[in-house]
Amino acid sequence: MRIPMISAALVAVLVGYGSTLALVLSAAAALGATPAQTASWIFAIAMAKAVGSAFLSFRYRIPVVLAWSTPGAALLAATTNVTLPEAVGAFLVAAALIALTGAFRPLGRLIARIPDGIAAAMLAGVLLPFCLKASLAVQSLPALVLPMIAMFLAVRLKNPALAVLAALATGLVLAFVTGAAELPRLTLPLPTLIFIPPAFRLDVLLGIGVPLYLVTMASQNLPGFATLRAAGYEPPVAPALITTGALSAIAGLFGAHTVNMAAITASICLAEDTHPDRNQRWKTGVIYGGFWMVIALLSPVILPILAALPPALMMALVALALLAPLMGALTAAFTPPHSRFAATVTLTTAASGVAAFGIGAAFWGLLAGLAVYALEHLRTPST
Repeated sequence: MRIPMISAALVAVLVGYGSTLALVLSAAAALGATPAQTASWIFAIAMAKAVGSAFLSFRYRIPVVLAWSTPGAALLAATTNVTLPEAVGAFLVAAALIALTGAFRPLGRLIARIPDGIAAAMLAGVLLPFCLKASLAVQSLPALVLPMIAMFLAVRLKNPALAVLAALATGLVLAFVTGAAELPRLTLPLPTLIFIPPAFRLDVLLGIGVPLYLVTMASQNLPGFATLRAAGYEPPVAPALITTGALSAIAGLFGAHTVNMAAITASICLAEDTHPDRNQRWKTGVIYGGFWMVIALLSPVILPILAALPPALMMALVALALLAPLMGALTAAFTPPHSRFAATVTLTTAASGVAAFGIGAAFWGLLAGLAVYALEHLRTPST
């Protein structure tokens, strides 16, 4: 064990946790989760990441790093009129589809046929409304939000991966120092899991379950595998999908959404300075899993602190955290020239937030984009 391996794993965990936890909390609130159910959600998904990262890294001797689905959390945070049990039913469907993609190759090939531009546009449409709320947060709480944004921009010039974490730290300090938030009474109880019986509603399965599966595959798993390949490793695609699908199903019964391959935090653990021998870097994935287990156990202390923060501050933090994913999604959506108009239709439909027949806008955006794409490619060369 080298110190750079430990520090890389710790930084990756802090970046992954601090930069997007607010979004997961927003998702839980949108689904009407109680504080106890929210704590169960965080504990279950953190343990799933810990177990999956450590197991896959140890079993295949490559640094496999798992994350929760950030775009999936954004999708859930935009949801209305859906109960937590109904969302759990959608989580189980998405988890089953992920596992089936690993076990049943034709399904994976079918998903791969969705044009990259359209898949990215659906993700951009999900993320865009959250990023637009940054201006509302500034208007509501300028004394706290503007320094957060300034810190975010300053740190991003030096280390983009730590920018959101720096903004969170700035917001925490200012909120408690200025009296905008009161530090809650802190105790250290053992975290508990709350079983949530799933409810299956067809419109929720189509409006949340299918888009959750698609954004997790397109924006998290595929880039995660590509990150491993770029670092010179051959990712265990089928075992990783089966493992993350199974872990997502188990965690889903306790209120958590999906876990998947990481890309940004994985790049931290894959850096050459973690270990000069690339065959030894798999240990970083095991250490990463250990740190996530610690985070899971400390969640009863961390969550009350974040819950005490003003809503506008958390809104700004979510917006800042999603700027980089939005930039990547927009770039991917409009890079392929042959699907730009279809991507535009997908993005505008998904970003509208309008649910038809009870099915969320993300699904309709994907459907509309695919329909336009198919119509454009039915044209004869003469037209």
